[in-house]
Amino acid sequence: MTLRIHNTLTRRVEPFTPIEPGRVRMYVCGMTIYDLCHMGHARMMMAFDVVYRWLRASGYEVTYVRNITDIDDKIIRRALERGMSIRALTDEMIAAMRSDIGAIGITPPTHEPRATDYIPQMLAMIGTLQDKGLAYQAENGDVNFAVRRFPGYGKLSGKSLDDLRAGERVVVDDGKQDPLDFVLWKSAKPEEPEDAKYASAFGPGRPGWHIECSAMSCALLGEHFDIHGGGMDLQFPHHENEIAQSEGATGQPFVNVWMHNGFLNVDNEKMSKSLGNFFTIRDVLKDYDGETLRFFMLRTHYRSPFNFSDANLDDARQALRRLYTALVPFEGQALPALDWSHPAAQSFKAAMDDDFNTPGALAVLFESATELNRKADPVLAGTVKGLAEVLGVLQQQPSQFLQAGTALDAATIEARIAERQAAKAARDFATADRIRDELAGAGILLKDSPQGTSWVKA
Repeated sequence: MTLRIHNTLTRRVEPFTPIEPGRVRMYVCGMTIYDLCHMGHARMMMAFDVVYRWLRASGYEVTYVRNITDIDDKIIRRALERGMSIRALTDEMIAAMRSDIGAIGITPPTHEPRATDYIPQMLAMIGTLQDKGLAYQAENGDVNFAVRRFPGYGKLSGKSLDDLRAGERVVVDDGKQDPLDFVLWKSAKPEEPEDAKYASAFGPGRPGWHIECSAMSCALLGEHFDIHGGGMDLQFPHHENEIAQSEGATGQPFVNVWMHNGFLNVDNEKMSKSLGNFFTIRDVLKDYDGETLRFFMLRTHYRSPFNFSDANLDDARQALRRLYTALVPFEGQALPALDWSHPAAQSFKAAMDDDFNTPGALAVLFESATELNRKADPVLAGTVKGLAEVLGVLQQQPSQFLQAGTALDAATIEARIAERQAAKAARDFATADRIRDELAGAGILLKDSPQGTSWVKA
């Protein structure tokens, strides 16, 4: 089975064939960097981290670009609120983002361009669009894209210009010739800080949000590349506008495959600050380790709605513990390397080749863990570890994960276990039972075996 991907552009799952054999070029819309990353951002970055990992595991050379928007209205407003420069704010937030997503095992992309480093490329593209009659400068100084002059607008979102005509009832007071037009270059306002203004042939200003992704992707991946991804909320208007301005400028197809991850809900409601159910990654990491959070997200297919709740996180933690527990007998052993001809690996591959079906891939790991509990098979254990590595989980020593997060330190626990063993040797079973119960009350579960007593966090 070859890799098949759901293409938003064609609205179907179809075989993936890269433009250049053996090489994949992929762009994903990243963060607008004015605050800490929230769980919706984690959901998006996880979705495409899995895509990146599986493409590489499948033998492709992958160039992965995930941009950073470091100039926009929200960034300017936040910098002014905090009394700092735009650069100082964005540097701080980029460092925080990398720390937070690193904790959940997000692989760094090949390139992570900042929008402000590509303003010359944006201005060149805007100039080309203006020369082709697809862009115009309004009386207020803004440069806008003329949507009605681009044939095929709406092919990604499925929205026709007739569908969008409701917007024409809005009074045009921003210099646009048509309410559907969108801004490519925002003319600077007198009250804006100087570090928000960039020189251009159109006058001082800054780029509109849509143009940055077209300019950066074309600069780093070429004018026609394989995959473009982002959250479902970006399908319209952001990605629709990217297609219009990119294809309008270059005269050729922009992207072959468009991918969009599903929305994040909190207890079946959309995450919203107004609803009081808004969580940053940093908030969640106070109560759950990064691997549990990663595993939790892997349990939902990237295109499906993702329901965030403490109950689901707790369930994910217990499920991950079951997988680690199956690997306990092999701790410290040199396990055989992953062999893709193994039946479990073949089943895993079939799931991942089916539009990155991580729930199906995890089902293979659980089936293998059940088999490991019946029979200590080092080959299967190595297969499980190797397959899990592709997904970014199960790479700790089992004891390290199973013993993490206890109120007591390991030395204290081991001392109490030794006391219990001494009590049992003296046939003082009441004391032995009391020690077991005390440790259980502290969240420590003891496991007796012919090899001795081990412990895990309950």
